[in-house]
Order: sequence, then structure tokens, then C-alpha cells
Amino acid sequence: MPSAPRLVLPDVPSLVAGFGHAVLLTTQGEFETLPADAVGRRIGDTAPMLVHAPATARRLGLPHIDAAHDLLELFAFCRPAEPCAPTPRGLALALDLPQPATDEAAAALLPDMATALLRHLADTRDHPRNRDSAGLAALMGQAGWAWAPSVLAALGDPKARPDARAAKIWRRLPEWEEAAPPTPPLSFAVEPAEARRRLAEILGPGAEQRPQQADYASAAAGAFAPRERPGAPAVVLAEAGTGTGKTLGYVAPASLWAERNNAPVWISTFTRNLQRQIDQETARLFPDPEERRRRVVLRKGRENYLCLLNLDDLTAGGAPPYLAIALGLVARWALASRDGDLLGGDFPGWIAELFGPGAVLPLADRRGECIHSACPHYKVCFVEHSIRRARTAQIVVANHALVMVQAALGGGEDGLPLRLVFDEGHHLFDAADSAFSADLTGAEMAEARRWLLGAEGGRSRARGLRRRLEELIGERADLLAPLEAALHAARALPVPGWPSRLAGDPRATPDETPNAAEAFLRAAREQVLARTQDARDAGLYDSECDLHPVTAALPPAAAALDRALRRIEEPLASLRDRLAARLEDEAEELEVGDRIRIEAACRAIDRRALMPVRAWGAMLATVQADPPQPGTRPVHVDWLSLERRGGQDSDAGMHRHFLDPTLPFATAVAAPAHGVLITSATLRDEAETDDDDPEATWREAEARTGASHLPLPAIRAAVPSPFDYAARTRCLVVTDVAKENAGQVAAAFQALFLAAGGGGLGLFTAIRRLRDVHARIARPLEQAGIPLYAQHIDAMDNATLVDVFRAEEHACLLGTDAMRDGVDVPGRALRLLVFDRVPWPRPTILHRERRTHLSGGRPKDYDDRIARHRLRQAFGRLIRRADDKGVFVLLDRSAPSRLLQGLPPGVLIRRLGLAQAVADTRDFLAQP
Repeated sequence: MPSAPRLVLPDVPSLVAGFGHAVLLTTQGEFETLPADAVGRRIGDTAPMLVHAPATARRLGLPHIDAAHDLLELFAFCRPAEPCAPTPRGLALALDLPQPATDEAAAALLPDMATALLRHLADTRDHPRNRDSAGLAALMGQAGWAWAPSVLAALGDPKARPDARAAKIWRRLPEWEEAAPPTPPLSFAVEPAEARRRLAEILGPGAEQRPQQADYASAAAGAFAPRERPGAPAVVLAEAGTGTGKTLGYVAPASLWAERNNAPVWISTFTRNLQRQIDQETARLFPDPEERRRRVVLRKGRENYLCLLNLDDLTAGGAPPYLAIALGLVARWALASRDGDLLGGDFPGWIAELFGPGAVLPLADRRGECIHSACPHYKVCFVEHSIRRARTAQIVVANHALVMVQAALGGGEDGLPLRLVFDEGHHLFDAADSAFSADLTGAEMAEARRWLLGAEGGRSRARGLRRRLEELIGERADLLAPLEAALHAARALPVPGWPSRLAGDPRATPDETPNAAEAFLRAAREQVLARTQDARDAGLYDSECDLHPVTAALPPAAAALDRALRRIEEPLASLRDRLAARLEDEAEELEVGDRIRIEAACRAIDRRALMPVRAWGAMLATVQADPPQPGTRPVHVDWLSLERRGGQDSDAGMHRHFLDPTLPFATAVAAPAHGVLITSATLRDEAETDDDDPEATWREAEARTGASHLPLPAIRAAVPSPFDYAARTRCLVVTDVAKENAGQVAAAFQALFLAAGGGGLGLFTAIRRLRDVHARIARPLEQAGIPLYAQHIDAMDNATLVDVFRAEEHACLLGTDAMRDGVDVPGRALRLLVFDRVPWPRPTILHRERRTHLSGGRPKDYDDRIARHRLRQAFGRLIRRADDKGVFVLLDRSAPSRLLQGLPPGVLIRRLGLAQAVADTRDFLAQP
């Protein structure tokens, strides 16, 4: 029987790493400051206490740290599904401990952190979630987990035996229950005055009065009017400046409409950060957590959720030690998780960083292998839970990609939403561009082969179509015959190892002739090399060329591949149709589970095989057709590409994008809905305002969002930001730094970051330049007490990097495009933003065609709009609340003044030398 718990800390030193040095607190209580090259020898095999072992090793220049008591692992076990930035300061913040100001203070605090975590575990050991925790900790200890003895002591069971059943967490998860189909929704409107009243109720009587927010809610209500005719939704374009409070502004009419009409409103975002923010904001509407869980649902694609069958497979055969520890922490999280979301939910992203992506990514169904009701864990599946909760929810928070893919599939598993809110609406063009494009590449075709045939040697556990359908098909010849024909035909797709053969001789002898797919890839590669010789000689990794005029080898290769794809498509279509026919022909005999599996199998065959194969066939027909006439406006833009990694060919193929992707968006997504609200802080390009044509900016916004393709004119609304940008911000263009000189650029970043005392976000238009600057400035900034983190360098994903940056007020962060949008860091943690140069659009073939055909005859203005929009989006990161202040710096003396006209009115823009920019930055940020 478990004894009274006691806290047992490991007798090991505490280690905190700087850049190139470390502070060690010995077991005798003495501090040692060590150079990086001495740390490995000093710690030996002591398994020091630290935070984030891979990041610690990287900062010290070590390949790895063999053994450690990583406090993040202890946090993940003791407080699963709770947020924590993976640094000593972030951990202190999560545990409500004093923030350490120095590395010495951080090292001294690590044992206190361990004590706080173990005490929390001891105090909650009777919680149902901890019922099997001792057996799990012992199992992890058997795999070498350093914290196992301390955890078992805290649980009062120091001699607990390893229990493999403790990892089988599906035994403890609640089952979902099937409900009757939802009744048809009503169509009652939400009046503007009602939206204002609902907003006031959400905010409460003591809330700050923000007239702009009420005006915005009133305007948003227009998207909830009854639809008058099919294909003609009510569309509202609402631009709301930062600080307006647009989230609650649209939640107010959305929640009222959902209550009144018994149907959910879908809110779609581009970034995961905003999804989390919306979810948190709805706590104002539903303060009770259980009610909020019922009323507000986050929906993502299946590839985002923990697949319990994958977890079962990985744990059943005895995972290797490093994986067993990671899976133990995942099991702890899964019992506490709100919805099982592995990517962007309550899962600590740093678990993948501690153990490598191979420990986490295989746990999600990233390859479309779900077997639905045939799965032994189907009744507790996280995805099935979210689908069913979404049907009865009032607010469903999703992302642009899922909403568009579901629409392309006719509604998918969720059906077509009647009311849609697109936040971050300025990203609709790019999101639609991604959702409605097609890629006929080696990687995509190899993925289709793997989905059909499954594992073909190696260590892959991939299940092929035969295995996924075997219980549905059995020995039925009418189903076996098309399945076997499709699988046989799939061998014409790239054979494993195909990248190493890309550069093979296309004139191979008959015995060496590649299959149809690889022959096409080789022909595409040869055309790219023939048309881009200069680029190849310049050492560029990736190259592209126009599809037309084609080389002599490409059309016959395309024709052969087209025939091969048809041999896959025809039996697959027959298999799908025959499976679907069972739903009617055997309606009285089929069990509910079998019906579900048949419907899911038909959807999967459509989405994972038939849709891409048909898109590829259309692309191959273009290769064989006559080239388009010069001067005509195309519907699609087609081109060929060659990708190289590390100097070696890695992929090749053909790409197809809509010239205007908002056209399929309007047709497939917006038109079937009854009402659509598209909102953002930056819908319009106000720099283009023309006194003679004041509506020009709105027409451009309608074109970029697809509203211009819908039959009813959009309702337009613009609500200004309440922030005083003139007083709280500065914009500086540095005129004496040569952007081509890496040393000068790095020196400028260093001087500006030091002047601000940290809190700086550096944005780059190329990863290579980011890496170069980081290498030059990381050590001097660390020596000045300013930690520097960087995308593409630190062992953290983007969301974790932002969490660290937010938690550490004096840190700096370097990033690329992904850090420009969706980064919400209020307060002094972000007070300086530095762009290395003007973020012009990349001069690709796709951009060239859009610049030509979508610019209204003004291609230069098209480029300006894109760059101006990116600068404005980045500028918007600086001020997130009224008392924020910040400096925006552009290290590009050639930046045209017209690009800065899109910044908020009143912002002081100065062109000056670096020395003066540094002084101005220091002085401005020092002011209250």
C-alpha cells in the first residue's frame, strides 16, 4: 500500500546555459561559470538538472547532453496539458515563482522548481488522472527516465513496478455518444442593436466602454441576415484596426444567431495563435469551463490529433527507451487534454523538441490511414469527439485550410456551414491559393503510392488500402477485382528511392526504363535544367521554368503517365461506387459501424486518390495540348520545378495554381453559405486612396477576398484603431547600412537590440541572412544579458519560440515570414521590430503571371501593394494594447516612401543614419 509521500530531489548540479558559456550550481552550493568547451567534461555523467536539454546543448555548442534531469519532462508529467515556456524564466512564470534576473539566480531556482512540481504531484496523487501514474513512472524509469525515483517518492509508492497497462490510456477516456441528426436550422436575423446588447452582456457592467467595438459588432450583424436566394450570401467586409476588440465584436452576433437558429457559426483563422486567442476570449461568453467545452469547439484536420491506434501500435511492441519516455509523457497529456490536439492545442510543443519529431509526428494520422469504426479505440477517438461536439456547438473555431478543404469535398465530415466568419481575412487569397492548387511532383505521387500500397520494406508501419478495407471487402470478388487492379496499376508511381534516380539517363536501355511516373519526373527535370542553366550554375537549390514551350521529351512522357493514372483511376472509381452501392443494396443487413466505415472509405478514396489523380490528368492534358496564345488571360498558371537539398536533386514535377484563387473560394466556400463575414485589421491598402475614386481601396479588397465574384455587393465597414500610434510608435529608415553587406546588417541588428535592452523581433526575407546575422550577434547579446532565439536555429517550433519571447521580457527573436503574422506579444516583451530589407514578393513564375493579369495594367502597383501589406502587418505586431510603445526599423535605404504610406496615420517616419537611429530608439523607449 502506498506510503505517505515525501519529496526526494536528485543530488545533482544545476546547469543554466548562456551562449558559449554556462553557470553550474554544484551539489555543495557553489557557483561555477564555465566556458562551453569545459561543460561536457565538468558535468561528466552527473545528469544535471536543467531546462530543455537540446536547447542547452545547442547554446553550448555540444552535440547533445547524454543524461539530464530535464525539468520540462518533470513539468509535463506533474502538470500535463498546462502551458509553459521552455526556459528557466518561463518555467518560473508557470509555477508562480520569482523571475530569475541572472543565470546564477536561474541555476539556484531550479531545485525550487523541482520541489514545487513534486509537491504538486504529491498533493494531487489521489486525482483520478493519477490512478496509474506510479506504474507509468516506473515503466518510464525502466527505460532510463532520470526523474522516476523522485516521482515515485512523491506518489508515495517508491517501489512501484512497471505497468504496461498504464500507457493504455484509452481505457480511461470518455466515450462519445451518437446523437440524433440536428434539426434544420432557422433563419432569423440578428439586428445591429441586438448585437450591441449581446456585446455589452459579454463585457459586463464594469467593462471599459469602447464605442468602436460596439460599432464593429453592429456592422458584423449584417452577415447574419436571412439569405434571399441560392448562391447569394450576405457578405460583410469589416476592417477593424488593432485594439478594436473585433473577436468579441463578431462573437456577439455569432453567438446570438447560433442560439436563435440552432446551428453553429464557424469562425476561421489563418494562424493557430489566433485560434487559441478566440478560444480564450469565449470564456467571457461562457465562464463555466464545462459549458464552454460544449458550446465552443476547435476543429482541425485529422492530422492534428493524437491517433490512439498509432499510440497503441507504438507501445504494444515495447518502444525503444527514448521513445518509451516520450510516449509516457504523451500518455499523461492525453488524459488531461481538452481535445487531443497535438499541434497548437494544449500539447507542449517542446516534447517533440526534447525527443525529436519522430517521437510525436507518427502519433497523428498524417497519412490518411484512419480505419474509423474498425478501430478498437473508435468510441473514445479525439477526432470523433470533436466532430460530434461541433454538430451541437454554437461556435466552431477552425482554420482556413480545413474550411476550404471541407468545402471542396462538399462539406466533408462536418457538412457545409451556413454562417462563416473569416478572421485574418487578408490571408484568404493565400489560403485559397494553397487549398485549390495541385502538384504533380515526385513527393506527391510517392505519397499516393504509399497510401495505396502501404509499407514496401523498411521500418514504415504504413497500412495500405487492402489492409484498411479488408474487413469490408472480405472475399467478395466484385470488390476484390477493382482493388487488385488499382493496386497493381499503382506500381507505375515512383518506387521508393526515386529521388536518387532523378538524375538518371532518360535514354536508358529497355531493361533500365523507369516507370511512367519517374520517366515524367526526369523529363520535367531536364526541361528545367535546359531553361535555367544560369540559375543552376549560380548554385541555387531550387529552379523553375515555364511549362510552354515544352521539350520534345515531355509530351510523350506525360502521355504515358496519363495512361498509367487512368489505370489507377478507373478501378478505384469502380471500387468506390460498388462500396457506396452497399449502403442501399444491403441497407437492412449492415451494422451501423459498417455503414460508417463504408462512408468513410468512400470519402477517403475520393480525397486521397481520385481527386489528385484527376487533377494530375488535367495537368498532363495541358502538357500535350497546344500552348496558349500570347496575351490571353489563363485560368491556371502551370510551371515545372526542380528542388535541390544539399546540392542533390530532391524533387521535380509540375505545379498548377489558379491565376485568381478567390474564384474557387467564392464558388466552393462562400456561395453555398448564407452569410459570410470577412474581417481583418488590414483588409484595404489605404495608401492607394484616391480622392477622385475613394472606393478604389474597397474594390481591391473585394478582389483579394473573392467578394467581387459573388452576386450581392458586400457590405463595407471600417472601424479605426483606438490606439495613439503617433505618440506610441516611431518608424525609422536607416540610410547608411548596405543591406548586401552581412557585417553591416548584423552590426545594425546588434546595436538596435542593445539600445532597446532586448524585446526586439528581427524579420528577414531569407533564412540564409537570418543564420548569418545570428552567428555574428548571439554571443555579444548574451554577454549583455540579452538572450537571442531564432527560427530555423533553435530546437523549438514557432509557437514555442513565441511563447519564450513573450515570457522573457529582455529576449530577442529572429524569424522569417511566419513570425510576421499571428504573433501576439503585448507589453514590453516586444518593443522593437527590425526588418532587414523591404519584403518584396519573390519573383516567381506564379507571381509574374498574377502581376501581369491581376494588376489592372499597373504591375508595379501590384508589387507595392504586397510589400506595403507585409510591412503594415509587421508594424501591427508592435502595439497590442493602449499602453504599448514600440519602434519600427527598416534597414533598407532604398525603401520607397510610398511603401510606408500604409502605416497608421500620424506615425512619425524618419530617414536617418544608424547612430542616430540607435539613439532615437534608446531615447524613445526610455520615455514613460
